[in-house]
Amino acid sequence: MIMTLISSALLTLSAQASVSDISQKSSALSQQSKAVVRCSAAFALVSFGQGNGNEDALKWPKLEPRGREFFVRSLARLMDETGLDQAGIADLVGKEAQNLWDNDKVNDVMPGCLVMLEASGV
Repeated sequence: MIMTLISSALLTLSAQASVSDISQKSSALSQQSKAVVRCSAAFALVSFGQGNGNEDALKWPKLEPRGREFFVRSLARLMDETGLDQAGIADLVGKEAQNLWDNDKVNDVMPGCLVMLEASGV
C-alpha cells in the first residue's frame, strides 16, 4: 500500500544507481535530506489516510495538492543531489514510511513537516 503510493508519485522522476549505492548514499544524507525523506513519507501516509477518511489523518490540514507537490519537487531534488534513481528514492521513502507507521510517529513529525511545507513555498 505505502510502496504503491510512493511509486506512483515518483513516476516522473529518473536516474541510475545500484543497490549498494542506495544504502551507502542513504547513510550519508544530510540532516536536511533526511528531514525531506521523513516529511515526504509522513505526507504520503497522511494524504493516503485523508483520501480514505481516516480520522487521525483528517485532523491535519488537507495536504492535496501541496503535499504531493512538495513530495515530487523535494524528492526530484534529492535524486539530483544523491544520484539515486526512482527505485532508490522509493526505497528510502518506503522504509521511512514503514518506520513512521510501525513506531506510531506520524503525528509526532507532522508539526515540523508542516513548517517545512510552508517554508518550501509550495
